[in-house]
Amino acid sequence: VQLQAYGGGLVQAGESLRLSCAASGRTVSSYGMGWFRQAPGKERGVVAAISRSGSSTYYADSVKGRFTISRDIAKNTVYLQMNGLKPEDTAVYYCAARATASGGYAVLERFYDYWGQGTEVTVSS
Repeated sequence: VQLQAYGGGLVQAGESLRLSCAASGRTVSSYGMGWFRQAPGKERGVVAAISRSGSSTYYADSVKGRFTISRDIAKNTVYLQMNGLKPEDTAVYYCAARATASGGYAVLERFYDYWGQGTEVTVSS
C-alpha cells in the first residue's frame, strides 16, 4: 500500500485542521492505521491509531478530547481531525499502516510497515 498524507498548514492556536491519508494499492480496511508526529528536536511518537475493523481507537494523552481519527472506506482515506490546536501540536505528521493478522493498532512505530510522507502542521500562538 502507498500512503499520501496531506492537509497540513499554518493555523492559529484554537483553530482546526483535518489531515488526510489517502491510500492506494490496498484498502485501508486491511490495516491498522496510525498517525504519528515529530516535533523539531524530538522523537516521532504516536498521536492516534485505529484498528483494522475500525472498532478500536487510541489517542495520546496530549490530544485526547481534541483529535479524532476516522476513516472513509469508500474514499480509502484515513483522517485526523484536529480541533483546539495548540502551539505544542506543531510537528510533521505522518500516517502509517500496520499489516497484522490480529488487526489491532499499535502505538510504537516499529510495528508499522508502511509510511506516508509527512505533512507539516504549524500552530502559532
